[in-house]
Amino acid sequence: VEIEEERLKYLEFVQLAVLHAVVYASKVYGYAKDNSGPLKPGVETIEDVLKTVVGPAYYKFHDIPVELLKFVDRKVSATTKNLSIEVKKGGVVETASGLAKTAYTKLEPIAEHYAVSAWHTLNQLPLFPKVAKVVVPAAAYYSEKYNQTVRQTAEKGYKVSSYLPLVPTEKIAKAFNSSAPRADH
Repeated sequence: VEIEEERLKYLEFVQLAVLHAVVYASKVYGYAKDNSGPLKPGVETIEDVLKTVVGPAYYKFHDIPVELLKFVDRKVSATTKNLSIEVKKGGVVETASGLAKTAYTKLEPIAEHYAVSAWHTLNQLPLFPKVAKVVVPAAAYYSEKYNQTVRQTAEKGYKVSSYLPLVPTEKIAKAFNSSAPRADH
């Protein structure tokens, strides 16, 4: 029986996306391991060593990403409650715009700090730098495509597009540049 408080109210899609990514990465790793041929005993030895070394740290810290997601989800919940109160008091567009800017200003540095910290931690895991070398360029490409689409539709007069946020690709690149994935692990 699942406790309602434990379920994420707004960010469950993030949890599901991570779960799907982990399952996919696990399948890719399993496939690579099964097809490693004469290297398989060496791969299994390294895997056992990593389980011994990383295992205790994993069991100590594995709840942190979930707890962080719950924290952000509660903040989203509180923000939406405040939003509904403010919308009742004033105009919808002005209120939403003001609250969005306030929330962004307050939460952006916190989110950036946790994202960089998580990136640094993940970057120390085996295989993550190699996976990141594939995923990061694709994410950057699609983020830029999204930004171009939002800009173009806003220029064409679609009002909804002018309210959509742009992905700050330059800021993200700058923040993560100091802890970029290294393939030499």
